[in-house]
Amino acid sequence: MSTLPPTPVPGQEEHDLGFGSVVARESRLRLLNRDGSFNAVRAGQSLAARLSPYQSLLTMSWPAFLALFTTIYFFINALFAGVYVWLGTSALSAPGLTFTNRFLEAFFFSVETFGTIGYGNIIPIGTTANLVVVSESITSILTIALATGLMFSRFARPLPRIRFSNRAVVAPYRGGSALMFRLVNERRSELVNVEATVNFSRFETIDGTRTRTFSELSLERARVVFFSLTWTIVHPIDATSPLYGLTHQDLVDAQAEVLVLLTAVDEVFSQQVHTRTSYVANEILWGARFTNVFIKPSRDGRVRVDTRLLDRCERAEIK
Repeated sequence: MSTLPPTPVPGQEEHDLGFGSVVARESRLRLLNRDGSFNAVRAGQSLAARLSPYQSLLTMSWPAFLALFTTIYFFINALFAGVYVWLGTSALSAPGLTFTNRFLEAFFFSVETFGTIGYGNIIPIGTTANLVVVSESITSILTIALATGLMFSRFARPLPRIRFSNRAVVAPYRGGSALMFRLVNERRSELVNVEATVNFSRFETIDGTRTRTFSELSLERARVVFFSLTWTIVHPIDATSPLYGLTHQDLVDAQAEVLVLLTAVDEVFSQQVHTRTSYVANEILWGARFTNVFIKPSRDGRVRVDTRLLDRCERAEIK
């Protein structure tokens, strides 16, 4: 018996952000995590596709990257050391040196060969041992070239360091209320032509089917030319807003989620960068507002902000 795909909700095809009707209907988790990752699993892929080695090496943290290559370095040298030991005591000659451990002698020789150091205090003897040296030399060239390319790519890849407030707020705004969250540029370099797109997602019952709907939220300001300090993004909750008339409990019951996409141009690399995050209902404070992050100007008159205050809120009554 075949299962027909769910019929899309009319008018929602252009608003589902690419998740599709199945995800919109079936997913009960937040679509987008705070760190920008998606709650989706791809099954049926090959091992190489699942691991995606190149992308993983570019996106993993620096401590993990350095730890991985250190491990690979020691593994390769230990592997060749084992080969030299397996060739027997006559494969290597170390005149004037005394090693209590045969493997240690072979390991240090492997390190010298791998790094093309060439002290000359340990030398290979015989055709077989020299062929192993040739193999290790080729391995060394390829490994160092790979590591150098990856290091360069990691340094050259532009990444925004934008920190979003850990909560959004529904705060008083021009006699009404507005959904707000703020962000700060944590890099010394500037971002220009910064654009924000904010979408509101919630579950609704339409024609007897509970499904997730999407609406783009209009912003007081969707684009700034320069982003050197902080930016508070504001969605006025008026009669045209999908949030109009809703309470915090309504958002909880509807499993509401505010999805944020930010794009900008990094002036150092002259390349477009982007970041994303989301706020679920329990991460939205109702009847609160952000405290001021601007502090007393320095003696030279430059404006200063305290990024430690980015998440600080205070109660505010909505009229």
